Order: sequence, then C-alpha cells, then structure tokens
Amino acid sequence: MNLFNLRRQAARAAEQAPAPVALAQAEQLSRECLMPATERAPQVFVRGQGSWLWDNEGRAYLDFTQGCAVNSLGHSPKALVQALSSQAQALINPGAGFHNRGLLSLVNRLCQSTGSDQAYLLNSGAEACEGAIKLARKWGQLHRNGAYHIITARQSCHGRSLGALSASDPSACNRCEPGLPGFSKVPFNDLAALHAAVDSRTVAIMLEPIQGEAGVIPATQQYLKGVERLCRELGILLILDEVQTGVGRCGALLAEQTYGVRADIITLGKGLGGGVPLAALLARGTACCAEAGELEGSHHGNALMSAAGLAILDAVLEPGFMEQVQASGRHLRDGLSHLAGRYGQGEVRGQGLLWGLELSDDSAAALVKAALQEGLLLNAAQANVLRFSPALTVSRGNIDEMLLRLARAFARVHTAQLNQRRA
Repeated sequence: MNLFNLRRQAARAAEQAPAPVALAQAEQLSRECLMPATERAPQVFVRGQGSWLWDNEGRAYLDFTQGCAVNSLGHSPKALVQALSSQAQALINPGAGFHNRGLLSLVNRLCQSTGSDQAYLLNSGAEACEGAIKLARKWGQLHRNGAYHIITARQSCHGRSLGALSASDPSACNRCEPGLPGFSKVPFNDLAALHAAVDSRTVAIMLEPIQGEAGVIPATQQYLKGVERLCRELGILLILDEVQTGVGRCGALLAEQTYGVRADIITLGKGLGGGVPLAALLARGTACCAEAGELEGSHHGNALMSAAGLAILDAVLEPGFMEQVQASGRHLRDGLSHLAGRYGQGEVRGQGLLWGLELSDDSAAALVKAALQEGLLLNAAQANVLRFSPALTVSRGNIDEMLLRLARAFARVHTAQLNQRRA
C-alpha cells in the first residue's frame, strides 16, 4: 500500500464526513471543580457522529480510540440513539428488585448468542471482573474444598475496582498494588509457568485473550488452548476477560471463538453498551452458582441500559457485520505495517479492529500529541505502543485518512527529535 497515493480517496472520505452544526460561542468553564482522576486533552467535545468528533471551536477530529473501544458503532449511532430515546419515554429504571422486559430480553439474547447458561448485567467492566472473582470463589467453596486463589497474567488489567486491581498487574494499569490476598501473576503466553503456579488453593485462571493495556499483546493459539486444556485436566475454572475484546471487536462476537476455546466465566463491557455504561457477567455449567443477594447493584440491568445493549447486539449480529470488521481490520493492519516500515517502527499486532503499533522508542505520548494537532485522536497503551480501536463501522476511506494524518504526526515527531539533537 502506498499511503501517498491515497490522498484522493482520503479527500473524498473527508468530504463525506458529516458537517458540523453551528456551534455557540465557547463557554468559559473552569476545570478546577473536576477531580484529577485522569489526564485529559484540553479540547472540549460537543458533538460526535460515526468516526468524527467536533470540539466547542468547531474543529473536527478523526477518532481512532472511540473511548478505548467503548463506542462499538461509533459516536451517536442512529440505532442506539433511537433505542435510548424510545426506552426513556417508556421506562428508565424500575429498580433492582424488579424484572423489566429489556433486562430479560438482553440476558436471554446474550446467553443464546454466546452459548452461555446465565448472565448478569452490571455497569462497568471492572464490576463484571469483580463479579467473576466472586463467582469463582463461590464455586471454589462448593466444588474445590474452599479454594480461592486466582492466577492471572503479568501486564494484565482487569479494571479499577479493588478486587479487579488485585487481579491486575500495576505496571500495566499504572496503579499501585492494592495488596488483596488470593492472587498470583505469571508471565503471559508461558504455559509452563502457569502450570507450575497451580496448587490445591487454585480455583481459576483469569486471562485477557488480548492484553489491551499492556500494548495489544495477543495470546497465542497454542497458549490459550493449552490453558483451557490445563483447566479441564486440573478441575479449575477458566475466566476470560473480554471487556475489550468482546462484542465484535476481534471480528467475532467473542474472541474465544477465534481461538476455538470455551471459558467457564466471561466478562463483557465497553462495547456492549456502545457508549453508555453496561457490562455483563456470563457463566456456563457449574459456574452458574450465584445466589440471590451475592451480586447486587442499584442500576444493574435497568431498562434504559438494557435497551442500549439490545440495539448493539442487533447491529453486530447482522449477517455480514463480522466479515466487514475482519476486512476493515486487515486494511488497517496492512496500512499500519506499511507505515511502520516507512518510519522504522516495530511490529503491528492485534486482531479484528484492535491493533497496536510497537514503536522503536518511547515516543507514543509525543505521537498522540502530534496526532491531536493533525486532528486525529489516538491512544498510547504503553510508552512505546500506539493503540487503535476505531468504530466497528469505520469506513475504508476513514482508515486511509487516519494513515495520512498519522504519517504527518510521525513527520512532526521526527522533525522535533532532529531539532532537539541539533540543539
């Protein structure tokens, strides 16, 4: 692929991008009232459509982060907007102590489409992972003489709650080690190390099929199938954290399908709500051991969020949708590989529409900043890795436009590095 022969296509794609509506004069809003929970870019965004965002000054940005894979269908997709609007007029939240039609419809649809036996709805991927830990330990009490220990992988990141952080590697999540007992971490893609860590206390192995926060590092086919076989032979549970890889992100409803494995417990989040807070905990077989009162929440499975989840599932399960994700993913991979070769960067790794570009140095933050100046939103998963998680509906033209803007960002950073050396 010659990136610089794509300008005509990219220009057409830019022309087809939705035109921004007239914006009111920028409000002078203080940031001092906002707790500094995360570092944010200075832009204030006011509108989004598909792969594009507009700030309060009317400038358009091509978004290849989509909230770190949250906006599965892009910004403000018509199906999601209509589902939320219609449901909000009928019923929003009857309360956690009552059934609602959307809740029952969504858990049934999730179970049928994933081959699961039970599902529980939550607000975030971290809550889903927390629920998976609770469920596994309950299963250990019932079926493994009270075993409670869970083995995870180094550089894993399972969320921000205390239990989920304990299962995570603080080096990947950029957080301090919480220190809760009952977790151990072994090297990823090392089956021998995993096997050696299992003992009579072990109740489960908890893994991400692709380690997103660590820099988009996929499990190898041999490794993940070996982990499944190990769990079956030793009589322990396999938990797959598919918060980032599920709901079509890897070109299948679940990443486990692309590996040919079957977990006992699966966590979903991010893309399941398409931009609104929704997650799910799926269980199969004897892992369906939760009792009333053990998994609770004020908003879990409310009618409004359930309607969002149903709209997203309807879209991603449409015939041909996954094939389109796979085709777009290949086009993105090929373009990134060409760019990496041109600028002397490292490998491109990932699956579907989740990709990481390893850099030759720790310039990811500088590239994210340079891309922002080019009207492109990117994410630095690690100091030397750029992560790409565009909308699952991203067009070929938008991918080509992203590659052109990224090339200009590389040129910006390269020029700045040369000037710094001269100085």
